[in-house]
Amino acid sequence: MKKAQIGIVGLGVMGQSLSLNFERNGYAVAGYDLDTAKVEKFLAKSAEGKAIFRVDSPTELMAALEKPRSILLMVPAGKPVDSAIAGLKDSMDAGDILIDGGNSYFLDTERRSKALAAEGLHFVGMGISGGEEGALWGPSMMFGGPKEAWDTLKPMLEAIAAKADDGAPCVTLLGPHGSGHYVKMVHNGIEYADMQLIAEIYDFLHRGLGLNNSALAKIFHDWNEGPLQSYLIEITARIFQKKDAKSANDLVDMIVDEAEQKGTGKWTSQNAFDIGAAIPTINAAVESRIISGLKEERVAASKVLHGPDQTKPDTDVDALVQAAHDALLASKVAAYAQGMEMLQTASLEYQYDLKITEIAKIWRAGCIIRARLLKDIMKSYQEKPQLANLLLDSAFKKVVESNQDNWRKIIKMAIDQGIPVLALSSALAYFDAYRSERLPANLTQAQRDFFGAHTYRRIDREGSFHTDWVTEE
Repeated sequence: MKKAQIGIVGLGVMGQSLSLNFERNGYAVAGYDLDTAKVEKFLAKSAEGKAIFRVDSPTELMAALEKPRSILLMVPAGKPVDSAIAGLKDSMDAGDILIDGGNSYFLDTERRSKALAAEGLHFVGMGISGGEEGALWGPSMMFGGPKEAWDTLKPMLEAIAAKADDGAPCVTLLGPHGSGHYVKMVHNGIEYADMQLIAEIYDFLHRGLGLNNSALAKIFHDWNEGPLQSYLIEITARIFQKKDAKSANDLVDMIVDEAEQKGTGKWTSQNAFDIGAAIPTINAAVESRIISGLKEERVAASKVLHGPDQTKPDTDVDALVQAAHDALLASKVAAYAQGMEMLQTASLEYQYDLKITEIAKIWRAGCIIRARLLKDIMKSYQEKPQLANLLLDSAFKKVVESNQDNWRKIIKMAIDQGIPVLALSSALAYFDAYRSERLPANLTQAQRDFFGAHTYRRIDREGSFHTDWVTEE
């Protein structure tokens, strides 16, 4: 039997879609999954007549693959990855490549990479974005690992990757060890922020202005033709058009208002605290999902706690829709600025040598946060590789400054109506804090010195100082 070029362990939805993608692009696949019934169903239904072969053991998998062997793990993050590695590595030879394509925590990838390198194996942490459709027709892939592995896998990965408008494949070697999974983690953090910003604008337009789903569908469709163009805006317009098959209602109105999470957004927030990166809008998005999960408490609280009267504003609705557009655009820029600055901070902290230009380049297609905005982000960092913050780029400076009146207007109106805007307001606060020459942290530091003798620095001389705040004049 002809040998396969890639083995895939874990034939769930993503594993199956990637198998079909590889096969369609000329690469034979050896598939392995502990659930043999699932594999048989897949082979009979979707892979019949294709160069996708079933193997039933690690030994059979190794025998079915060309050398050096390339094996893609598509199993849940955590212990299942360690279990899969343990079941495979003893059958592998030096120089073989093991790729973790799941949403693994980057420090787990660091640990696994070093352990397998000691055994002569190449381990790759590769973040994959795009969901089932992306995996089938072209995902964005964030590759972290040894260059030797990249050189071997590059033709295959470029073949199956999404292609940007200029034809460039949305995959590249980003750095060593856990860098690929780190970038995917921050990608998901930005995704959380983007989704929450859209949800808050929806809440303002729907609850605040009383616009129905039909009107919202048109608004988001129109927005997708301009600077807000993105995958998330596109699917939002489509969501508002979907009818519930079991009732006469719009489907979106039948969905319980609890947003779940798998952990990558939370990891982004946790790691930001570890490395000292300010990402308040991503944090607000994570917190908003947590609050959404308190459904029973919120229902009870709504009967006890009362906000302002939610009277609809007596003003030009079209003008407010435009203002909402501007607020969303400015907030998205602030969220991307936070994510990009976090990547730069992490690159130094973990010695990843990340290139923001390359990251923006492979996010332009295939991934969930693909957007027109990323073309301009890529250009900004191409022209200024050492750009400290996206807000300092002339093009993005113009976006946030020219839209800030409407940005502030929408947030103030939402506050007046009692509509929560955690992400929108945090994005604006980030902008205002970043552009402030002086912040009230001088008082905070004085308090720290008062109760803990933590010292402070002065504006008029060098050194650290401590004051006896109780007795000194």
